[in-house]
Amino acid sequence: MYPEYMVAPIREDLTSAGFEQLMTPEEVENVLSQKEGTVLVAINSVCGCAASKARPALKMAVSSADKKPAKMITVFAGMEADAVSKAREYMLPYPPSSPSIALFKNGELVHMIERHHIEGNDLVRIVDNLKGAFEANC
Repeated sequence: MYPEYMVAPIREDLTSAGFEQLMTPEEVENVLSQKEGTVLVAINSVCGCAASKARPALKMAVSSADKKPAKMITVFAGMEADAVSKAREYMLPYPPSSPSIALFKNGELVHMIERHHIEGNDLVRIVDNLKGAFEANC
């Protein structure tokens, strides 16, 4: 775990853009067990690719997309391990990945962006990928 003073601004990077920070497995379960609507899930991280690509791409896609998920949540890898584990249960069969981004529609995982899609891509492609997923599913 990291000191909270260190992760607070990283959390705020997404919560200030409309993401709800979930801290417990019960909170995650309450959101992801819903069978109606769309939910965007960001597994946040302190790593460089989260700072330089994942979080900026999420914010750019959400702010510029015509269609958007009904709900946006985030869990923080390396901090709330139980909440992250619960979110990852819903992302199976994809292996654990931080950062990662998942889109759910009516309780089903419909789009997944893993760490290797983030660190091996440029920001514009990640934004376009997300906007395409929003357009197709939201």
